[in-house]
Amino acid sequence: MLAESPAPSRAAPGALPRSTDVAIARPEAERPHTDVTDRDDADVARAFRAGDETAIADAYARWSGIVHSLALRALGVRADAEDVTQSVFISAWQGRANFDPERAPLVAWLIGITRRRIADALEARSRIRRLEQSLTDANSTEPPSDEVDVAERLMIAAELGRLEPVPRRVMALAFYGDMTHSEIADSTGLPLGTVKSHIRRSLGRLRTRLEVDDDSSR
Repeated sequence: MLAESPAPSRAAPGALPRSTDVAIARPEAERPHTDVTDRDDADVARAFRAGDETAIADAYARWSGIVHSLALRALGVRADAEDVTQSVFISAWQGRANFDPERAPLVAWLIGITRRRIADALEARSRIRRLEQSLTDANSTEPPSDEVDVAERLMIAAELGRLEPVPRRVMALAFYGDMTHSEIADSTGLPLGTVKSHIRRSLGRLRTRLEVDDDSSR
């Protein structure tokens, strides 16, 4: 009597299969080789929708290259494209209940998610540029820009509250006090180079926060 084959494992809704965590998170050059199974695309799509853990690895092996290429072409930075690729497959797996394999191919659904993630990344870049411009305006004789809206100012205020006391004071003087770097150095007694370093690192934190907020809002 033949032993019954074990049923494919299925993940709980919203959970990412442990077996795919490393493959998705690694940069493309470091990803382990994953063979595409002999299932056709429609079978992979149905298994993906049903929560079969082997389907996410299969989908990644088949279509991560397309997702990565689209992201790299739009963003121009390999690290950003890798982040988008990871985000797309995690979001797709967690939101698979919204996918209907009878209405569209899985690859088309993944491309739709990719376009939204690219738009999120570009919007985050735009917000950071506006913030950087606002800080630059404070160090020039030109009138400050009004492009940083109220919602972004509230978000920035919340993020500044997460900083250590010294960089928080530096950023507050730059952003709210419209003080130049030199004026901040004179006011705080910090070296000019230290002031610039605090602002640069704080902007990096704000960029990360914006990208996380955009991603979680989807």
